Amino acid sequence: MPIRIRLRAPNGMHTITLQDDAAVSDLLSSISDVTDLPLFELKWGFPPQPLDPALYGLPTLLSDTDLKLNGSQLIVIAQATGDPSEEVQAQQPEQPKSAPLSLQRKQNEALKDTPEVPVPSRAGTIVLRVMPDDNSCMFRALGSAVLSDSLDSMTELRSLVAQAIQADPERYNEAILQRKPDEYCQWISYSDSWGGGIELSILSQEFDIEICSINVQDLRVDRFNEGRPKRCILVYSGIHYDTIAFVPEGSPTYDTDNDIKLFDASDDTILEAARELCAALKKKHYYTDTQKFDIKCNTCGWKGAGERGAMQHAEETGHTDFGEAS
Repeated sequence: MPIRIRLRAPNGMHTITLQDDAAVSDLLSSISDVTDLPLFELKWGFPPQPLDPALYGLPTLLSDTDLKLNGSQLIVIAQATGDPSEEVQAQQPEQPKSAPLSLQRKQNEALKDTPEVPVPSRAGTIVLRVMPDDNSCMFRALGSAVLSDSLDSMTELRSLVAQAIQADPERYNEAILQRKPDEYCQWISYSDSWGGGIELSILSQEFDIEICSINVQDLRVDRFNEGRPKRCILVYSGIHYDTIAFVPEGSPTYDTDNDIKLFDASDDTILEAARELCAALKKKHYYTDTQKFDIKCNTCGWKGAGERGAMQHAEETGHTDFGEAS
């Protein structure tokens, strides 16, 4: 009896059919063929759990395993290849104008002492939880607020973004994404692709929350999915995202165990305290001016000024991995 499996992948939904004598290797190669992904992770069930058929051995017949795959649905999540040159090619099949760039800030911009803002009326303190500089900072920052397993949130949230784009091609078209939707979905699924406004808009709707993003440079508050009953607050410093947490009285501010990161959207006291914290960050110059900063290409070593220069270099070369120059 043939084995039919439904796939949810960055490039859309697929159905693969395998013979009843198919081996684990046949399953993996079929998935790779239809998704155009050389490396990937699989999840299945609800809630989604990791699935690694290779643990049974590649030559093993699927019928000899305890996997009940016929009629099941698998979630396919892209993995980086580990080869920088191959990864750039995989992420950028055609480099369009204004493509999203991978930008890294100087390592010495990391805060040594993070500011804190006491909020006596709420019996606690607003603090900044700093995310790693790994191009997944936005996903980590949001994931720490809406998901219990923040380490796994990167792949989960990237997959949600890709699925939402595939489900609404009229809304998320090439003009909006600045590249073909299939290419964008593949690109955002890689672990070092940088997320921004498009992703925040999609994920705010997926989790039915308002996301407030405070820009450290000018203290502007950008709201996504405004009007929902709950909100989380992110801190945007030019090319990096962190998240705001509230620590109740009686808990040390360095201890994250009691962090509260989802707030009543009508509580502007918390939002204003977060803006006050961002004002303190601004005084510490905890932001990158993307219009003026010196930038380098991590692929070829080119150096220039500002995001506009990086965009021009990206259009000419297809390179998208940039960092702030020393």
